[in-house]
This record gives sequence, structure tokens and C-alpha cells, in this order.
Amino acid sequence: MNTRTLLLTGALLAPAAGALAAGALHDRPMAAKGSRGHADCPMAAGDSAAHGHAGSSASRADEGMGFSQAKTTHHFRLCADGGSIEVTANDPADEDSRGQIRKHLAHIRKMFAAGNFSIPMFVHDGIPPGTATMKRRASVIRYRYEDIAGGGRVRLSTGDPDALDAIHDFLRFQIVEHETGDPTEVVEGR
Repeated sequence: MNTRTLLLTGALLAPAAGALAAGALHDRPMAAKGSRGHADCPMAAGDSAAHGHAGSSASRADEGMGFSQAKTTHHFRLCADGGSIEVTANDPADEDSRGQIRKHLAHIRKMFAAGNFSIPMFVHDGIPPGTATMKRRASVIRYRYEDIAGGGRVRLSTGDPDALDAIHDFLRFQIVEHETGDPTEVVEGR
């Protein structure tokens, strides 16, 4: 390659490299706003079980979270000042799952407050939307854990508009990925 070709290549790639470093580009096609999650996955044409993508996600989730996804239910709520991550055991008598949920969410609260999003990155095999800003704006986001009937909740709140957008992007992604059916817009009174 000659010098002119190298300079041209560098000029063309520099904006993309800068956007990637800033967290503007994601390596996951399902991360886009308005995505329908697994239905938009280019690997999901046809039977999802046939290509192993869905099974792989559930296995990674069980491993990353430390409890069975089949025995638990996730909810992600968007609120005017942030939102929440809620997980409960499907069987009210399942003390093992309830304990595992509470341990995991208390740990997640500490990790997120420190700007560490490695567990959702592992579970979803990519960088969830919003995490780059949530990491950068960690000092203006409050994370609070609480026990709830059957499990636990992590409440995320902020008064910072950029952090709020990032929290909402992160929670919307979780709604799609976990196929919870939760509203993807702020619900009044929450």
C-alpha cells in the first residue's frame, strides 16, 4: 500500500473509530430503538432453536445471573426519573430462586453503581444500549436495591437528562431481549 492509500483509508475509518470509542456504534443489530428483539435478529430467520441463538441466550442468562430463567420472571419498568429491574420467583414457595435473585440484584446494584456492566454484556453477548453513558454518568445515577415479594428490585434514578435517556435505552433493550411485554414508554405513577 502506498502513502496516499494509507492516508485515505485512515481518513475514512477515523470517524467510525471515534464513534465506536464513544459508544455510538453497537455490534448488535437488535439494539436499535424500535427493534423487535429476536424477531429482528438476522440469525432468526426460521426456527430459532435450529440455529441455537435463543438457547444460547438462556444458558448465558442462567450462568450470568446465577438462577434459572425458567423459574423466574423479569420486569423492566420505565419511570419519569429512571426505572427499575424486578425479578421474582414464579413459585412463591421457591426459596432457593428467591434467595438467588436477591443475591444477584444486590450484586448488580453495586456493580452498576461502580459503572460495571459486565454481567449484562455477558448475558446478551454484546454491549447493551445506554451502558456507555450510564458508565460515564455513574456519579449522577442512584441505584437502590430492595426486597419485594418473591424476589427483588433495583431502582435506578437520576435528574440528569443524558443519564435518564441512557437508563431508558438500557431498560427498553432489556424488555425486548427478555421478551417481558412491559411498556417501553414511561408509565405515570411509577
